[in-house]
Amino acid sequence: MIAPKQRLYIPIILCLILITGSVLYPKFVFAVSDTTDIHSEEARKLLENSLSIVEIDHEIERIGIIQKELEQMQISLQSKITEIEEHIGTRREQAGIILRAYYMGERESLLSLLLSAKSLPEFFRILDFYDLIIQNDQNVLKAYDQEHKQLVSAQNEAARNASQLVEVKDSLIQQRARVIALKDQVDGAIASSSNPEAMTQLIEEFTLYWENVGMYELKRHFRALANAMNNLPTFIQNSKNMLKTNGKEYSITIHEDDLNEFLRSQNEIFNSFAFHFDNGQISAEGKSGNLTLLIEGKYTITNEPENAILFQMEKLVFNRLELPDTTRQALQNEFDMNFYPKQLVSFLKATEVSTEDNILFVKLELDM
Repeated sequence: MIAPKQRLYIPIILCLILITGSVLYPKFVFAVSDTTDIHSEEARKLLENSLSIVEIDHEIERIGIIQKELEQMQISLQSKITEIEEHIGTRREQAGIILRAYYMGERESLLSLLLSAKSLPEFFRILDFYDLIIQNDQNVLKAYDQEHKQLVSAQNEAARNASQLVEVKDSLIQQRARVIALKDQVDGAIASSSNPEAMTQLIEEFTLYWENVGMYELKRHFRALANAMNNLPTFIQNSKNMLKTNGKEYSITIHEDDLNEFLRSQNEIFNSFAFHFDNGQISAEGKSGNLTLLIEGKYTITNEPENAILFQMEKLVFNRLELPDTTRQALQNEFDMNFYPKQLVSFLKATEVSTEDNILFVKLELDM
């Protein structure tokens, strides 16, 4: 628990880190300039691996939390199933008695008794008795049916949860193996370097820089991009010739220059950041002070859980260091950079997307 006074210092410290962030990276160069070229492929790979270790460690922590949540959910589901099974036993027996009664014709004898009434008052007394029995039968059968459905639903959910748990545990094992392999590579590279102490210091300082400045800046750019993409449908609607139709088919055509102009109108962070469309790929590159960022990926169509033009990030490079897939996936999960055609026109859905010759083209059709 952070004390109130300490909590007041955190924003101040963070601001100081961000203000001085632009001079931290040169400090790393100075720390090893006499023994190691930080721009060499060897040093770059070493920092890249060390950064991957940090990021995969975060992914392991995240997976560990999910695993605990799933395990707790499984315990709860199993308890629920046991409770339903115990309670449904009586219902099942009652339902069996009723169904056997109908099968054996016992309810038909009640109907015969009704038809054999010798007076109108007797007829209505028997009818009330008959209705009471039939209503009770229906209530018992209905209650059994509902509890049986609850049991099947809980069992299916437990099965899905168990499957997820297996996948999470497998993922945890794989990520731990990746970290161990990367640590072995880093340790080997440090040991074989001309100045192991300087290399170790470089890694420690860069890790500190990444966790306090790098990740903050990365998320700041992605947050701005997600916010801008949320306003893209309005931009397309207000632009001439971007949305076209021949009466049957619709299409969206966006030139990269128009997109970059739109992004810069949304946030000044994109003044030194640009998108490029070519040969089925999307790239975005920018620089802010000593921070450089490169994103590469592509757009694909998805219909689950809704129709969307999904941005799939295939490469993410921060200050010439490629970040691992776990970081790319975490950022995609946190920041929605997809495009949803129904936000543009409610009765349209995307069926095709391509990027060629500086153009993003989207084909749409009626979603009836």
